[in-house]
Amino acid sequence: MVIDIIDPNDEQFKDLDSLQYAMIRAAQAQKNEILAKTAEAKGTLFRGMLSRNAVRSTAYLDACARMDAAAEAQIDVVRDDLLHQLAYSSLFSGGNEMGPYSYPENPNYNLTFSQRFLIVRDYYMHVTTDPKARLDAYAMDTLARVYLGEYYQTLYELLASYIKN
Repeated sequence: MVIDIIDPNDEQFKDLDSLQYAMIRAAQAQKNEILAKTAEAKGTLFRGMLSRNAVRSTAYLDACARMDAAAEAQIDVVRDDLLHQLAYSSLFSGGNEMGPYSYPENPNYNLTFSQRFLIVRDYYMHVTTDPKARLDAYAMDTLARVYLGEYYQTLYELLASYIKN
């Protein structure tokens, strides 16, 4: 996936963690979906106007310009939301009186459950390369059951799927 919703090489984005990269990828997917829907709407309009021999009219160009402006406005909202999420997540990435946040030593309970899921998944993906040992270690992790809540089973199934493949 090409990331162009923000410039990842910009100085302010040089020290992002895996959770923040996941936020960027999700925002990029939203942008790509907006652009795809706009292109599809333009194609539908073009075919409709072509069937009425009206493609060369300025109405088509005006309609495309309005669609592009609406798409750009939606993308700006997604970009602004992403920048706010990145700024907010960096507030809680530092740590607390127990030290820097890290799973499992000092988990960050200020995160949403989906963000916790990404952190725990990232932790277990780097613990070992053996999928069976990874799943066994995760199954014995009592902190993960509490920390992830209903996402625990989802991560268990994800880790189990790596064994089958």
